[in-house]
Amino acid sequence: MLQSLRRGVKGIFVQALIGLLVIAFAVWGIADVFQGRGQTSLARIGTTEISQDQFQQALQLEISGLSRQFGRRLTVEQARQFGIDQRVLSRLIGTAAIDTHAKELGLYLSDAAIAEAIRNDPTFQGVGGQFDRNFFTEILRQNGLSEQRYFAERRAEEVREQLTETLTGGNVPPDYLLQVLHRYQGETRTIAHMTLDPEVSGKVAAPDEATLKAYYEQNKRRFVAPEYRKVPIILLTATEARKHIAVSDEEMKALYEREKDTFSTPERRRIQQLSFPDRAAAEKALAALKAAPSFEEGLKGLGIKDADVEIGTLAKSEMIDAAIANAAFKLEKGQLSEPVTGTFSTVILRVADITPGKQSSFDEVKDQLRDRLAGERVSREVQELHDRVDDARAGGGGLKEIAERLKVPFVEIEATDKQGMAPDGKPALDNPDAARIIASAFEGGSGLDREAIELTDGGYAWVDVAGVTAERQRPFEEVHEAVKTAWIEAERRTALNAAGQKIVERVDKGEALEDIAKELGLEVKLAQPVTRTQQADGLTRAAIQRAFSLARGSAAAVETADGKSRTIIVVRAIVDPPAATPEQLAKLRQELARQYQGDAISAYVSALQNRLGYSVNQTIYRRALGIDTQQQ
Repeated sequence: MLQSLRRGVKGIFVQALIGLLVIAFAVWGIADVFQGRGQTSLARIGTTEISQDQFQQALQLEISGLSRQFGRRLTVEQARQFGIDQRVLSRLIGTAAIDTHAKELGLYLSDAAIAEAIRNDPTFQGVGGQFDRNFFTEILRQNGLSEQRYFAERRAEEVREQLTETLTGGNVPPDYLLQVLHRYQGETRTIAHMTLDPEVSGKVAAPDEATLKAYYEQNKRRFVAPEYRKVPIILLTATEARKHIAVSDEEMKALYEREKDTFSTPERRRIQQLSFPDRAAAEKALAALKAAPSFEEGLKGLGIKDADVEIGTLAKSEMIDAAIANAAFKLEKGQLSEPVTGTFSTVILRVADITPGKQSSFDEVKDQLRDRLAGERVSREVQELHDRVDDARAGGGGLKEIAERLKVPFVEIEATDKQGMAPDGKPALDNPDAARIIASAFEGGSGLDREAIELTDGGYAWVDVAGVTAERQRPFEEVHEAVKTAWIEAERRTALNAAGQKIVERVDKGEALEDIAKELGLEVKLAQPVTRTQQADGLTRAAIQRAFSLARGSAAAVETADGKSRTIIVVRAIVDPPAATPEQLAKLRQELARQYQGDAISAYVSALQNRLGYSVNQTIYRRALGIDTQQQ
């Protein structure tokens, strides 16, 4: 939860621990937990449940943090492509497992202990090293966290730290390993390199017909037309099923009345707050403020900037300190409060602006209500349509006839191979589940009564095979140009490899790369000294890694990034780094210790997983990601 906050603020509490948890859960993963369709929660570990709201909130925080790094807002779909959704879910499941274990052990921290930890956190301290209430509130606001939410998450993380410290406290790497790692990371190599001209070194003579026919005979399997099948499909997605659902105004109005409070916006107030170490100081300041001609002049007299008293525009529920919240929401606009004793300090409050709450009308939320009711019924509608299609199939009807009668979508693929490609080389079916649908069509021959395929969005697909075009060997005449292209590419690769190896042998025998380059009309470039992890112009990552396996003066030929040529590399110098400074050793010790600790926590979480048992409800998981909506 606090990971997003920690990206923007240095020194936040238990930052190292959360990094270890992220590493551990990334190693652990969730690839094997998608099951439990009967659950009402999104995920469960032991008796602890993770709700859809919890997952969505955590995902949005993660997306917001990454969006700030990328400089543009990521969509949920882009987050899914990066695997962020699974990383977030892994973290939630892992923290829930640790929280469950903490409860079993009876670990708990009081409100006073958490408040004291927050007061002492350097992140929230001002210039004088004291807790700054305004700074604290501003940091939470920037990271989209309410005080209540931060307080609860802080408590959970403090408890997790106590529990995991017992696993990681003694993981200290030995000094000799630090020295070895320092040399490995800091060693630099100077690399001379030149790239062969593929039009010269890879040039091959045009093949005659006999050569092409011989190549064709030796590689016949490369020129086989695959088996194609004609595939009729009923494609009942959850989005299509929604179109069959009718929602009446009476049903929407009934839902509106039942949950009217959820369609209201609470009153929000722009609150200004002055914090003091004790009540006497607050009363003295209050007298000065009341005597001043204006609030702004009063602040100036106290040496306080206007911006230092702003804590934001908040709803009452967003304020963690109940005493301060109650006082702030009793004030009139512009009115100063008497000193209020809060959890962290004594404060004077002023309300600069009030935004009244609002109750949304039925007409304003009508579309939202309709979507809500339709979404709740879509699973039942899908199941009813599924049963009707299955009943019709049992009666011997064809898929096209059934689709027309039940008014469900029908698609017919004229020809597709086993990989889902049409004869023109394009995808035969545009659907997220295309691979599974096509795979079903290729299980057995035609005439089989195949089971319905459950789609990712909760819908179903029914597949038949209306025709089969058998695999066939394409004759030489049909694939003449393809054979010629394949032969030329193969010969060019052979020629380039041979040319590169010949140069390597000449360098290893003592010839200078510059002399060989002059002979070939090429240029030798000298890359700046690089470490194993650095990049250099003109050299691929593979070339740099290869250079670090060579002795000084040795050469190698490496494929270029596009695969169309070869780069000859020669190691000119190998330089060990200077002796490690204490600061460098301390940094390496910290890095290795984190890796050791990550391994320990990974093993710990895995053991909890095995003991408690865990599962993820795919249907709710997809709903939380808005997959149904994305397919509309």
